[in-house]
Amino acid sequence: MKNFPVPRGTNDILPSEIPLWLNVESKARHLLRTYGYQEIRTPLFEETELFARSMGETSDVVQKQMLNLAASHREDAEKTTSASLSLRPESTAAVVRSYIQHHFDQKENLTKLFYIGPMFRGERPQKGRLRQFHQIGVEAIGPESSLAYLDAEVISLSVHLLRSLGLKNFRLKLNTLGSPDDKKEFSRQLREELRNKISDLCEDCQGRFERNVFRILDCKNKTCREIVSRINIGHSYLSQESQVYYVQVKEALESLGIVFEESFNLVRGLDYYTHTVFEITDSSLGSQDALGAGGRYNNLVSQLGGPQADAVGFALGVERILLAMAPDGVIQEAPLTVYMIAMNEESYRKAFEILHLFRGQGISADMNYRLASMKSQMRSANKIGARYVAILGEEELRQNAVTVKDMTSGTQETIAVENLTKVFKEKNFVIHNHE
Repeated sequence: MKNFPVPRGTNDILPSEIPLWLNVESKARHLLRTYGYQEIRTPLFEETELFARSMGETSDVVQKQMLNLAASHREDAEKTTSASLSLRPESTAAVVRSYIQHHFDQKENLTKLFYIGPMFRGERPQKGRLRQFHQIGVEAIGPESSLAYLDAEVISLSVHLLRSLGLKNFRLKLNTLGSPDDKKEFSRQLREELRNKISDLCEDCQGRFERNVFRILDCKNKTCREIVSRINIGHSYLSQESQVYYVQVKEALESLGIVFEESFNLVRGLDYYTHTVFEITDSSLGSQDALGAGGRYNNLVSQLGGPQADAVGFALGVERILLAMAPDGVIQEAPLTVYMIAMNEESYRKAFEILHLFRGQGISADMNYRLASMKSQMRSANKIGARYVAILGEEELRQNAVTVKDMTSGTQETIAVENLTKVFKEKNFVIHNHE
């Protein structure tokens, strides 16, 4: 019979790994709320055109990596239309779509949103690069106001988040693309520098020369990297206004004690980026060393049919964060508090009722759902790491009581059923309160 392995480029997140994932997610949620961000959850798929218009028809993501669904058919009062749908390769476009659709601009001056969830790209799978991966990201959207300080806040937030998870050896790289006009001048100068070297570029970069010349700057091909290293455009394409803005961003970061390095070749391959761009890398990850990246995108909201609104954001890769965390960062899930043991058929029904009595009071509890010997059930309790066993046999049933054994010390006591949950709480037994 055929086996069905997990699809290539995806992973099962097993029960033993869940505590670490929950730790990352809970710390992120707490910190993001501290900075005034609210959580948003958008669909896993959107109309393909949304991503094409936001990231650019010529971007590598749209050209090569989109995972498209079959066309969906929908009816309205007048006609039937069809729309191509794609699994989201990133969430910025989806969040902006929601911002426009739900008129956030009419509700608040500055909208600060965060998301945690899976993204999808048709990548060639390798360590740190998957077809289904998870991101933690933020988007701050609103009318122009102290943009340099907001850029600094978003960048410092990404650094703060990584530090809160125990990461220390990452590098923050910073650059600016300037205004849309500056970016066009940057593109012109870059093509001028590369025009006589096209034949030496890799096949992908030869296509990128006209399609998306900025992508050549972060190509991993050795020859392309050598060619790029000899380019010295610097910030010659920046207007005076953009230069002042960039200086303000750097000064704001320095005032917060955020260490960064300028990288003139740092660009974001998506069309919507303008002005500040940044990337956070960790050399321990190997060739796929980016933990996350972000930047400013002042025109995307209006390009997608909304009002003029400035915006800045970032996304961090959860899988890469976990890879970069220290090996001793393993987190053990809180052990089960009580394991119920029924000694016979007669006591099983009562044990089942007590099990749910524990759970109703927030005390984690479980039992074996088939009768077995005392030895077998104690072995099961040990295997799952239960702190206590609650034994219900003939004598306990007659007394309407339960014998509770401490699995660490071996001590035990008999407790009346009506006092069980009260005694557990008085003795500070583990109570599970989920966020």
